[in-house]
Amino acid sequence: MKYILLFLLFPSMMQAQNNYMLVGTYTDNSPSKGIYVYRFNAATGIAEEVSHVASPNPSYLAVSPDERFVYAIYENAAGGNGGEIASFSFNKKDGTLQLLNKLPTKGDHPCYVETDRTGRWVFAGNYTSGSLSMFPVKTDGSLDSATVHITHEGSGPDKKRQASPHVHCTKISPDNKFLYVADLGVDKIYAYAFDATKGSLQPAAQPYVSVMPGEGPRHITFDSKGRFAYLLTEMTSKIHTYSYQNGKLTAVQTTQSLPQEGNGGSAAIHLSPDGKFLYASHRIKYVGLVICRVGKDGKLTKAGYMPSGGEAPRDFTIDPSGNFLLAGNQGSNNIAVFRRNASTGLLTDTGKRIEVGKPVCFKWISGK
Repeated sequence: MKYILLFLLFPSMMQAQNNYMLVGTYTDNSPSKGIYVYRFNAATGIAEEVSHVASPNPSYLAVSPDERFVYAIYENAAGGNGGEIASFSFNKKDGTLQLLNKLPTKGDHPCYVETDRTGRWVFAGNYTSGSLSMFPVKTDGSLDSATVHITHEGSGPDKKRQASPHVHCTKISPDNKFLYVADLGVDKIYAYAFDATKGSLQPAAQPYVSVMPGEGPRHITFDSKGRFAYLLTEMTSKIHTYSYQNGKLTAVQTTQSLPQEGNGGSAAIHLSPDGKFLYASHRIKYVGLVICRVGKDGKLTKAGYMPSGGEAPRDFTIDPSGNFLLAGNQGSNNIAVFRRNASTGLLTDTGKRIEVGKPVCFKWISGK
């Protein structure tokens, strides 16, 4: 009986251990060709490239809830209408992407893309233009032209970095009722009430939350239970913790993510699959990744730091098993693989490196 059970469980065990990891990159002045797909073994930490698709600066990706489609923004510019968003179908049998269509994002240098929880709508944020667009998804996974386009107004105290709005993140809430938009240029998190049935996007009752002038909001993430939100500021390397309820963000805590006050070129923020630890990356030497323990009240306690295994870690990811953290080092054209201690959250460098040009985004699709 024991052997029969092992036989029956083996396929599902293998599936859990071998997920697809998708990597978005910059292709300008880079050896990268576009979007890369790897088969990742969660037992060994070994990644094997299975395919890639040529595309120009596909710096950020999103996966549809049913994992059939992938959306990528092309981070380019041409006088206000240079960025594009592309839709791909994904074949789980062989791990390949097939372009369905692409459309303008109605702004320059789009740097973020997100799907809603139903998979019927896609949001893109245009950094240089300080705007966001919402696209309907057709039944075949391709995108229709944007039905909503919003441009922010204002500026911040840093005349070089904040002379105008700069949308850096478009994040849907766990309840799918609100879209949160971090704007680095105006030091605000905008909130938009979202109706997936009507396809409407309107300013929320709490239209925005401000941070201190000059902080530069970058990325926001939510815990899996939808109780807390965490904002990373790029220009002051702070992590702001908020409680979340009915579309309202309430400040809970502010944490300096560097060992001391300063600007670490902070980039990405993610929670571990079990929600017990939060990690953030910094694009300065010797710091790399900060590791924070998450309390039951959502508050953070710093647990340690780990160099990223390369230069300028723009993004990182934790594989679905929680066994490994992979840091994408844009400056050194590699992805460093760390084994993760689930009890302490601390990382151990495995010495494994995946060589790829300017990796800047990671997404996961379950194995077939």
